[in-house]
Order: sequence, then structure tokens, then C-alpha cells
Amino acid sequence: MSSGAMKAIERMNAPTWRTFTLWLLVLIGNVIHIAQGRTPLPWLAGAGLAAFVACYVTAVVTSLDERRRETRIPFVALAGLMMITYALTIGYGNDWMLCFPLLSMAIGVVMRVKGPWLGGALGATGLSIWAITTFQDHPQNTMAIAWGTALSGAISATLLNFHETVTQLKATREELAHAAVERERLRFSRDLHDLLGHTMSVIVVKAEAVRRLAPRNLDAALGQAADIEAVGRQALTEIREAVTGYREGSLTTELDSARSCLDASGITADIRQSGPPLPPQTAALLGWVVREGVTNVIRHSGAERCTIEVRGEPGRVHLEITDDGRGVVSAEGTSGTGGTGLKGLTERLATAGGSLATGPHSKRGFRLVAELPVDDEEEGRAA
Repeated sequence: MSSGAMKAIERMNAPTWRTFTLWLLVLIGNVIHIAQGRTPLPWLAGAGLAAFVACYVTAVVTSLDERRRETRIPFVALAGLMMITYALTIGYGNDWMLCFPLLSMAIGVVMRVKGPWLGGALGATGLSIWAITTFQDHPQNTMAIAWGTALSGAISATLLNFHETVTQLKATREELAHAAVERERLRFSRDLHDLLGHTMSVIVVKAEAVRRLAPRNLDAALGQAADIEAVGRQALTEIREAVTGYREGSLTTELDSARSCLDASGITADIRQSGPPLPPQTAALLGWVVREGVTNVIRHSGAERCTIEVRGEPGRVHLEITDDGRGVVSAEGTSGTGGTGLKGLTERLATAGGSLATGPHSKRGFRLVAELPVDDEEEGRAA
């Protein structure tokens, strides 16, 4: 299935049993003939029509119900519908041939996931139309009825299968996005454990030594206490560096992380970067923008493609994030990354002399543009 077809089906409302039962109105002419007494044995025709409608509705409704679609009810109703269709068309002739497109539609709904059986059932129905019209000397109607019958069954099955496939793909994409977040959490916890595990073990051992030495050798105990202080200070430094690395990661790191998260969420990432190296503070601020913008794309946009462009210009750097999704992202939303949403980013960039603009992108999608000034001397030192 192409991405355009998937998006078109996704925007449409899912078909329900009402969608298919409305097609029973094509038999209104037969109802009028029965009411006017123009049909032979009208009581028998009326009973046959009522049985046809009951079997049709039962087959469609139960097949679209998740709890009953795998039971025998839809297939029993479909078998009854077939028998009634043949009885009415053979007994009453050409006026009742419109039952066949409705029968085909019910076949498509009930047997939509049984490819070979569906094709065989629709083929057998088409042959039946040819045989009945030929036997009744109405060959001129064969092509029209057969064409309508084939289309109704194939379209109903295809439409339902498309909607079910799109629903499954959306669920899979959400699961992948959650999995990417969980992997990042696991990585952080693993790194934090590796960072603190050894340090805390050393502190515990030396604290025990202080407790043992203090009663009999105060100088040795003070030496151990000094070691604990040194190890603790070193641990604080390492923790600050680690947290700074996560909270204020470089722009390159955030772009790599964005590509990974977008790919895991089923969104095609197009990342471009040009211009000279950026000062650390500027790169850190743009890293925040990338993190927040990509998080909103994954969580809210429903996009298939996301483009991130970083363009360095004399005295200024330009960052643009665009997607082809629904185009609705709240400026008050938060990403869960330090509690900073787009509003917070706007304030931070304004403090640094920059700006953040958001809005629709072309006819659809969302566009985020950030600009920051770059000091020439700092840029030279970064290079």
C-alpha cells in the first residue's frame, strides 16, 4: 500500500455496518412492486425480501463486530443470503438481479481476510449471473450486473482491509515511539549505574574503615575521611558532567538522537547541516530546540517525513524543522525533557537574543524555525 493511499484511508471515517446496510435501498423498487401487487405471489416475495434483509444485516453486523467475526454466525447468515438470492432471482427473474451486488458486498465484508476463498466466491457469483440471465433470456443485463457485482465485493473487502491495516500500522508506530523512549531511559539508568556503582562502593568501604579506625587511630581515620571527601567531590563532578551531557548535549548528538528516534517511530528523517562549527552555548540551545521539535513530531504530528535543516550564516544560525503531518502542535505542550515546551524554548532563545517561530507548513504539516546570533570570536574559537 502506498503512503498516499494509507493517508487517504486514515483521514476517512472507518466504515461501519450502517455504511453497508444503506445499500439495501437499491431494492426499494422491488418493495414498491410488492406493495402495488405487481409481483406474483406478493406474500412470498415479501417474505423472501424480509429474509434477504435479515440475513444481509446479520452477516454484515456480526462480521464487523470483533467479538463475533470469528464465530459461525457471519458465515451461516451469508450462506442463507446466498440461497435466498438464488431463489428470488430464479423464481422472479430479472427484476431481482440487484440482489447479486448486495450479496457480493456481503461476501466482501465477511470473507475480506480470506483472499483465495473471496476470489472464488466472487467468481462463482459472476458465473451464476451469466447462467441465470442466459437461462431467462436476458443476456443484455449480464455485463452490467456482473460488473456491479464484482466491484461491490472487491471494493468492500479492499476498503475494510485498508482501514484495518492503517489501524495496525498506527498502533505499531506508537509502540515503536514508546520503545525508543524506553531504550533511552534504559541507557541513562545503565550509564548512571556504571558511573556511581564503583564510586559508592569505595565510599562505603572507606566509611567502614573510618568507623573501625576512629577508636584506636584517629589520624588514620581522618585520612580515610579525607579520601571519602575527595571521592565524593569527584563523584559530584562526574555526575554534573553526565547530567550536563544529557541535558545540554551537543547539537550533533541531538541530531543523531533525532534520526534514531524518528526512524524508530516510522518517520523518514532528512537532516542537513551546513556552515562553520558553532559555539558550545549556541549548539546547546539548538540541541534543546531539536529535542523538543522532534518530540512533538513523534507524539503529535502523525507525519511520514520530517526535515531538519541547520544553516550557519555570517553572525547568525538558522534551524528549521518541518513535517508533513496534521499540523497541530500546541505551543504550550511539554516534551517531558526538563519540563520545557515550545513556550519555554521561546523564552530561552529570546534571552540569548534569538527567536522561535512556529506555524503551519505549506498546505499541511508543521514548521518550527529558530534563529540565534553567533559571536564571531566565539565561532572562531569553536572552529
